[in-house]
Amino acid sequence: MASQPTVERRSEKIDFRVSPTVKAKLQAAAAITRCSVSDFIIASALSQAENALADRTVFRLDAETWEAFQKALDAPPRPMPRMKDLLSEPSPFEGAGK
Repeated sequence: MASQPTVERRSEKIDFRVSPTVKAKLQAAAAITRCSVSDFIIASALSQAENALADRTVFRLDAETWEAFQKALDAPPRPMPRMKDLLSEPSPFEGAGK
């Protein structure tokens, strides 16, 4: 689990409501990890945020896979007749609102 930055001052507030069951579960989890509910929620949310963002900003490939990836990017686009047909059809929104 990601830890709360200790240097940065907490100046922002986030409010949300939870059911009594969710609150009890969060309190129990915080207690067994020996931290406050706020610290537990922050650390859990930061961990999830880091995972979500990492999936969209960084990816790692070994040399062989990187080479294949580069080759695919450099290759000319393959013909897509069905896509060409679709894009040549009139839009269903053309003429709407007239």
